[in-house]
Amino acid sequence: MTVTLLFKSDNDRPEAWVPALRQAMPELDIRVWPEVGNPEDITYALLWQPPDGVLGRCRNLKAILSLGAGVDHLMGDPELPDHLPIVRMVDPSLTDGMSEYVLFHTLRYHRDVPYYEACQRERKWHMLTPVMPQERRVGILGLGVLGADAARKLAALSFDVAGWSRSPKQVEDVASFHGTDGLAAFLARSEILVCLLPLTPDTAGILNAELFAGLPEGACLINPARGGHLVDDDLLAALDSGRIAGATLDVFHTEPLPTDHPFWDHPKVTITPHVASVTNPKTAAEQVAANIRRAEAGEPLPNLVDRTAGY
Repeated sequence: MTVTLLFKSDNDRPEAWVPALRQAMPELDIRVWPEVGNPEDITYALLWQPPDGVLGRCRNLKAILSLGAGVDHLMGDPELPDHLPIVRMVDPSLTDGMSEYVLFHTLRYHRDVPYYEACQRERKWHMLTPVMPQERRVGILGLGVLGADAARKLAALSFDVAGWSRSPKQVEDVASFHGTDGLAAFLARSEILVCLLPLTPDTAGILNAELFAGLPEGACLINPARGGHLVDDDLLAALDSGRIAGATLDVFHTEPLPTDHPFWDHPKVTITPHVASVTNPKTAAEQVAANIRRAEAGEPLPNLVDRTAGY
């Protein structure tokens, strides 16, 4: 069995992955792109943002394994083999990391931390009356593995949590909305909106002026999903008008975010550099090894991508 590691981003490096994979599955022949020898030797590809056309050269692939929960980095490749299973990364550390990020920034807005930070800069002493978590309505766009986990953990802190998904989903202690018909009611009750949707043609640009108009006045936005969900100019207009009180953004159309982008200097925007949740090689390698063993045994693979849906 030969697995190749395909990295495009300078932030993704093989140094941590190779020893983790060797420990999880010593029998693997691990090759790191572009030094992979004959591409036809490769039977599994573990990757993030591979260059277009690379996978088409690996004619004996049995499965494609994504290093992340999202697979939009793959779906745009015109030479992506259409007969191969694509497996999303579902790893407890990845899920926990995303929930930590969502909880932290939800609490930050819930407890008016941006307001107090502004007061400190102005040397102003002024207290706002705290809102009980039961009275704070949080909305999660997307109830997949990541969204459902964040929703459950917010509900455990007594927040009034609702989730929206394309099709009906049930999460304990979370109000569920779905489909086009359920979106308006979901938005109307979301004082803090968290986007954890997969990026597909249907969800690209969903965080736009029309959606912002459906939120309560002064709502806050947290987007750790994909930059392609957001229409940047629409958010800037909503922030300047007061329709949106604050936005925390971890993902962007262009990464790194260009230094001249207005988000950098906007007083209502918090930026993090795509760090909401990062795949941990030590724990994720175990998932990769388990999936390769399932494939070799002819067993069904979990967390398969539905190519029609795009996730």
